[in-house]
Amino acid sequence: MVVTILIALVTLLLGGALGFLARFFIAKNNLESAENKAEIIIREAKLKAESEKKELLLEAKNHLIQERNNFEKQTKERRIELHRQERRLMQKDEQYERRLGELENKEKTNNEREKEIGEKEVVVNNLKNKWQHELERISGLTSDEAKELLKKEIEDIAKQESLIFLNRLEEETKRIAGKKSRDILVTTIQRMASEVTAEVTTTSVSLPNDEMKGRIIGREGRNIRTMETLIGVDIIIDDTPEAVVISSFDPVRREIAKTALSRLIADGRIHPARIEEIITKVINEVNEIIYDEGEKAVISLGIVGIPTDGIINLGRLHFRTSYGQNVLQHSIEVAKISGTLASELGSDVMLAKRAGLFHDIGKGAAMDGDSSHTQAGYDIAKKLGENEGVLNAILSHHGDVEPNCIESVIVQIADAISASRPGARRESLESYIKRLENLENIAENFEGVEKAFAIQAGREVRVILNNSTTTDVDAETVAREVAKKIETELRYPGKIKVTVIRESRFVEYAR
Repeated sequence: MVVTILIALVTLLLGGALGFLARFFIAKNNLESAENKAEIIIREAKLKAESEKKELLLEAKNHLIQERNNFEKQTKERRIELHRQERRLMQKDEQYERRLGELENKEKTNNEREKEIGEKEVVVNNLKNKWQHELERISGLTSDEAKELLKKEIEDIAKQESLIFLNRLEEETKRIAGKKSRDILVTTIQRMASEVTAEVTTTSVSLPNDEMKGRIIGREGRNIRTMETLIGVDIIIDDTPEAVVISSFDPVRREIAKTALSRLIADGRIHPARIEEIITKVINEVNEIIYDEGEKAVISLGIVGIPTDGIINLGRLHFRTSYGQNVLQHSIEVAKISGTLASELGSDVMLAKRAGLFHDIGKGAAMDGDSSHTQAGYDIAKKLGENEGVLNAILSHHGDVEPNCIESVIVQIADAISASRPGARRESLESYIKRLENLENIAENFEGVEKAFAIQAGREVRVILNNSTTTDVDAETVAREVAKKIETELRYPGKIKVTVIRESRFVEYAR
């Protein structure tokens, strides 16, 4: 048993020793193998590093060579350019030296010539003085006395001849101009085909019966007050049977009132809402008439290039009168006469016709109390882009400024011909319209005033205030201030009533 144990121990020891020796030899072999691999790796790394070093050195040498070549190339080019510039500078220097030498030679020659000329001038002056003294000795007169005598003789001869020439020219001019002007005017008047009488706007409206007057007035005067407020006219209902009179200095308002009232009578429904509806439609129709009339005038005269605003301003003249003469017909007539005169005189026909058509365009615009229709027309035409000839004709046709072209003078003549023909004008209407316009303009200049209407032939001014920006106290103040300003600025017979209206209107819709 002991032996067995000993044998087992010995066997175990031998096995452990053999295992240790085996592991030792394996580890030794592995170490040697690792050392060999490390040496191989180090050797390969050294070889690779040497190779990369050689490549980097080679690349650096190539780059250095390339940079050196580029530097040498640029240096060479710069050297060539410097040589070229140096040659050019040398050539210019040579040219400058050559030109300087030529200038010096010319200066020397000029100095010699000046010296020679100076010597000759001295000789000539000596000879001149010698001849002058000799002439004075022979004639017995000094040079100043001889000059004055010769001057006086020449002046007398020139005056005599010029007087003879001017008298002959004046007589011939008068004879030719008189005959020519008569021929031109006769030809112009013969070629004109205008009517002598101008249209007069009717201011009365016929009624089917007298009961219609009550319906026009309405309950507590609502209907008639609505019409007067919206249109700005005075509707007079008196004892005249079956007739209503519309009073307003503005023909456009009078036409609107007449048309609206006629339609309301035919329709039979007369109340404030219907009145407002009809008046709005009539105003739109009148605006269309204004444009149509302006367009007809332009087309009939063959004038082109007038913008829409210009046609509208011309169309407004259809409802305007000047001394009882329809202003649009008068303007067309002046344009035709101007064109004919320009044709006879050889001037610009289209410019004359255009200036004649535009000469009274300011009468269709709202003007302040201090400006004239010529200034208003000038402002309108300038905004429309008209040329200086048309603008000057507008300003000069009443002599406010001097005409600067023949066409302006032609428009003056044509305006006088059109205005002076029999039955063309009445004398009182223009001042009457001007007075009523001044009344409205005075009231409209106050703050918060929306509209102002002169009615009752200028005996009353109705002022409409803006309800949102004014109060009842403001209305009283405006009435007092307007009356005071009218007293200080206008002259008028009797008295003028100032009525200020401030109305609140609330509108809602049931859906």
